[in-house]
Amino acid sequence: MPSLFDPIQLGAIAAPNRILMAPLTRGRASADHVPTPIMAEYYAQRASAGLIISEATGISREGLGWPYAPGIWNDAQRRAWTPVVAAVHQAGGRILCQLWHMGRLVHPDFLEGAAPVSSSATIAPGRAHTYAGKQPYGMARALQTGEIARLLADYRTAAALAMDAGFDGVQIHAANGYLIDQFLRDNSNHRDDDYGGDVACRVRLLREVTQAVAETVGPGRTAVRLSPNEAIQGVDDSDPAALFTAAARVLGEIGIAFLELREPGEHGTFGRAAHPAVAPAIKAAFGGPLVLNSDYDGTRGQAALDSNVADAIAFGRPFLANPDLPARIRTGATLNPDVMATWYSQGPEGYTDYAKLNAA
Repeated sequence: MPSLFDPIQLGAIAAPNRILMAPLTRGRASADHVPTPIMAEYYAQRASAGLIISEATGISREGLGWPYAPGIWNDAQRRAWTPVVAAVHQAGGRILCQLWHMGRLVHPDFLEGAAPVSSSATIAPGRAHTYAGKQPYGMARALQTGEIARLLADYRTAAALAMDAGFDGVQIHAANGYLIDQFLRDNSNHRDDDYGGDVACRVRLLREVTQAVAETVGPGRTAVRLSPNEAIQGVDDSDPAALFTAAARVLGEIGIAFLELREPGEHGTFGRAAHPAVAPAIKAAFGGPLVLNSDYDGTRGQAALDSNVADAIAFGRPFLANPDLPARIRTGATLNPDVMATWYSQGPEGYTDYAKLNAA
């Protein structure tokens, strides 16, 4: 069986190892969602990952509701991403841009008071991060069937701009309770048209978005992220195994580069209960490279490869404080602890100031 340090071909991308950097929101862009120069240093520091998946990046103003998160819907953002991607390439790395539409999790404050869009007229639990502090979410309106073409155009534009900025490909964020996930799951999708009801209809938007992006950048430079076994940000499904194996089968037919699953263990994320893992069934249905993410260390990651449950592992939080994570896993070195208070703060503290092994 391969080790974490063996190369892997992910569609058109030759990754030198199987330790991927998972997408991690960091809040270091401008208030207008334009990447900033410090982001080039941050990502270049982590270029030893087999492949970096960027932080979630908004495809449109309608779809982005996180303070200081980057976007990729206009030329100013494309120009600002270009040196970030170039710095990763100069350091020997590869990087995808994760395309993000938050759906009902966009607070109206980001939309000049307008309602966010979702699969149905629902409201997310909890409170949104906004520039004015945490606020209760607003009621979403159902995205109209006639608006789907506009949404697909937004994905195509964002994917094309990402490639113009030099990214090696893109990943569609279809996980974690955001817009596509809101369409996938039956507790948030109450539609009775072609995009709601049975599994085939609820998977339709994922299929159409993925096809649109694959037609724009090529299927070998298109990836997708799903989160099949956990209720998250208010979305859940009564039969996740049936839903997500169907989604995986559709993605396999399109021929995307790889599928990433965020699949926590039985205790879920931060103690939330999780459904039984469905990765083996998804892997069989998908047929291409499968990347697993959530709470892995080097030992557990290698065990997943040894058991053929995964072809690569995406590490999230360990990469926050350990820019040289592959070297630390290889040598068994102690990991730097990360500081939660700096996850989304602005500036270098807790962002670019973590020591590498040779500087420790």
